[in-house]
Amino acid sequence: MKKISLFVNLFAVLAMAGCGCNAVETFTEAADPTPLTEEAKAAWGDVKCGVNAAWGTPDLVYSRSEVPQNLTESYTATGWRGEKVSAQILLWTSKDLKSVECKISDFKSADAKLPSSIAEARFVRYTLADKSDRNCRCARSNGHPAILQADMLDNLDAMNVEANTVRPIWITVAIPQDAKAGTYKANVKVSHCGCGSETLPLELVVVDQVLAQPSEWAYHLDFWQHPSAVAREAEVELWSEEHFEVMRPLMKMLADAGQKVITATLNRDPWRYQCFDDYEPMIYWYRYDNEWKYDYTIFDKWIEFMMEVGIKKQINCYSMLPWGECFVDYKDMRTGKDGRNMRVKAIPGTPQFEEMWAPFLVDFAAHLREKGWLEITNMAIDERAPKDIEAAARLIKKYAPEIGFAMADNHDSYKNFADMMHDVCVGQRHSLMQPEEIAKRRAEGDVSTFYVCCSTLFPNAFTNSQPYESELLCVYGIAHDYDGMLRWAYNSWPARPEYDSRFRYWASGDTFIAYPGARSSVRFERLIDGVEFSEKVRTLRAKYADKAEALQPLEAKLAEMRALNINDAKYDWRSFLAEANKVLNEVAAKLAE
Repeated sequence: MKKISLFVNLFAVLAMAGCGCNAVETFTEAADPTPLTEEAKAAWGDVKCGVNAAWGTPDLVYSRSEVPQNLTESYTATGWRGEKVSAQILLWTSKDLKSVECKISDFKSADAKLPSSIAEARFVRYTLADKSDRNCRCARSNGHPAILQADMLDNLDAMNVEANTVRPIWITVAIPQDAKAGTYKANVKVSHCGCGSETLPLELVVVDQVLAQPSEWAYHLDFWQHPSAVAREAEVELWSEEHFEVMRPLMKMLADAGQKVITATLNRDPWRYQCFDDYEPMIYWYRYDNEWKYDYTIFDKWIEFMMEVGIKKQINCYSMLPWGECFVDYKDMRTGKDGRNMRVKAIPGTPQFEEMWAPFLVDFAAHLREKGWLEITNMAIDERAPKDIEAAARLIKKYAPEIGFAMADNHDSYKNFADMMHDVCVGQRHSLMQPEEIAKRRAEGDVSTFYVCCSTLFPNAFTNSQPYESELLCVYGIAHDYDGMLRWAYNSWPARPEYDSRFRYWASGDTFIAYPGARSSVRFERLIDGVEFSEKVRTLRAKYADKAEALQPLEAKLAEMRALNINDAKYDWRSFLAEANKVLNEVAAKLAE
């Protein structure tokens, strides 16, 4: 009997050690720069051998090096038909595990079933980030303290987990629009080569309301795109067919988040080398003596491509007012010189500024009219001085009044130009547009949004921000009745963002929210949750406009937010956000009865 027991135990040990599976090949993450306390080291000694798994919260990031705490054995997610909901599992082990998988069963209610294919499990990867100490992050050098932060959602089917480490798994459930309302149950199984596993229950509550497809959302999402970064990372020729094919899934992911704006560059790097990759021009300028000609081939190809993937509401063109000195590169057709060797410098308000931009505006307007894009195109300006904005606005009005005007304002000066601005975006820490202003602009077909950047410490979408902050930004927006938000940028990647999210003196992750290979992030997923929150509010307001009393609990919660200081990081915003979602879904469910 003892021999049989010994044989069984030996077999179990051998199974745990290998199970006949191979290690998964992927890049190696950085070492954790934060030293563990003796207490944290000792905690690993109490972890049972094999797979350990439990539910965390999608609100927070978890250390890779410390045994996770405050977890639960079950989780309930609530969403509308047509909504995506997020959840997070924590896996940890005291022994090396090869080829860990996560499988999700079908979702079953008392009288309906949803297929397992509506759910997706993605391993969360760790990247280097700035230590979040709430000091100003704009003026610090690359030598400041680093931390390891969970952010990128990998597309691996399986992953190795090293001894004494934690691996989060991000669960996304896309509820079908035709799903039957009710409470569904599913199981999430985390296994080590199929031979050492944990099974966790997942409950899905489907509210009897329908969220429209992202292409129909009103939310005005504006993440700036950076094609050059994709070409460099994928090692393909800029603007080649291979380049566009590599960009397709990345930009489709953005379209599926509700993106409304195409970012186009009129000339070389209008932000003056603030990114790892230059912004290459999409329009090429040619000069023969005093005559200007323009090649729109790349511009047209880019706009047509983005519209094809589903982003087609608006085109914002940067910039008549670039950061730094106002240069435009061109090719001299007489000498053959081009690029940075041939530049025109024209300071706003001078005769040279008009001489350079007037012929372009006339020609560009004619080209846009021919393509059918004139009514959706804006000349866009980012954080420039009011006197320079006035000079550009005057020229647009004089030479191409049919082209719109867009601005991101950090000078509290938008009111001076609001009457001619189709798209006004105010800095969250600079201005607060009043609801009556926004309503008036909306009635006239104009857009009013807000933005945050590295100067807004909280809430934000840095890699060292907590995930719930991304959703909180959107809830702030709908509470103040903004049409949406802008964020720089979608994919201005540093050298290796999956390994190190820091770049120069910007806050880590400030320049991107999606990763190479069309891989999402916890920040991006939670921002989508916030966009959906906003759309749900707008849906209820429109659908039940005659039931103000039933909507009152939701409106009261949004009014409560307006009375609070969104930048107060000490306030319990996590609880507020949870309560806001609860109230929204409860109101929606009651109205559906």
